[in-house]
Amino acid sequence: MDAASHAAERSDEELMCAYRDGEAAAFDRLYSKHADSLYRFVLRNAGAEHRAGELFQDIWMRVINSRARYVPAASFRTWLFAIAHNRLTDHYRAQARHNARIDPAGSDLAEFADPGPLPGEVLHNAQLQQALLREIEALPRAQREAFLLKQEADLSLEQIAEVVGTSRETVKSRLRYAMAKLRTVLRETL
Repeated sequence: MDAASHAAERSDEELMCAYRDGEAAAFDRLYSKHADSLYRFVLRNAGAEHRAGELFQDIWMRVINSRARYVPAASFRTWLFAIAHNRLTDHYRAQARHNARIDPAGSDLAEFADPGPLPGEVLHNAQLQQALLREIEALPRAQREAFLLKQEADLSLEQIAEVVGTSRETVKSRLRYAMAKLRTVLRETL
């Protein structure tokens, strides 16, 4: 078996351990596998492409800088999105300290010019897509984050709870409220 096919068969945790141990190609594989969903998660939480790009790069730098301490206690995906959650939390705190709170309802939807389709749904109608994006942006931060971790990162309830530091039941409740709000906008738009 050649190195490329072996890398394709290794789990994310094995790849991260290989990267930790000096195998740069393992990081490339992890990045290519998770970059799209991580970027969409960050973009939909940060609101603006320029902010999302900076945060996205910072998250990957934190992965790189943490590699020596990496221990596969949780899935790599959970660990990665926990880093993203923490970085976004730091970003929100910095924004609040500078009295420049992000206003999702007032952000420019042009910044979301085709960030990719929402997982699990093919949105053929541009009006429906815009309404749905507006509604996702308008969700309370905790609900939006839980929804995006579920949809973009495909994390389980337990993994989301671990990422955001709350209980499974709280995550379940946040998802239930978010889905109810999104269903309402879909019914109204259809």
